[in-house]
Amino acid sequence: MTTALLQPVPDEDGAPFFTYAARGELRVQTCAACAEPRFPPRPCCPSCQSFEHLWKRTNGRGRIWSYVLPHPPLLPGYAAQAPYNVVLVELAEHPRIRLVGNLVESADAPLNSVAPDRIRIGAPVKAVFHQPADGPTVLRWLLERP
Repeated sequence: MTTALLQPVPDEDGAPFFTYAARGELRVQTCAACAEPRFPPRPCCPSCQSFEHLWKRTNGRGRIWSYVLPHPPLLPGYAAQAPYNVVLVELAEHPRIRLVGNLVESADAPLNSVAPDRIRIGAPVKAVFHQPADGPTVLRWLLERP
């Protein structure tokens, strides 16, 4: 029996992120009043308390700010792919915004497709999107210089 990987469950505030991801766009919720980007998405701006917002497209580039290599995996669905990586990426256009994903060789590659010794803090990456058969499109990352 194969155990499925965890899939995101979008809430009302985060649903647009996944709608844009399905189109291959990385967008960040941004306050319409003060232009402050925010992530995770939420109803009220923490800077000016405005409830008005829009979703601004980014260039999808960033750098690895941190990463982990889970050993052993905590969930059975991930066992076959261990060791795999989980990276925290700081966006180039919005350095205070950091997004979680996996560093992979291609959008549809397995989670363990990048050797752990190739992962470096500060490495430039770009966003790609993977559409699993049973869930919303998820954000993944590719090394800019493989």
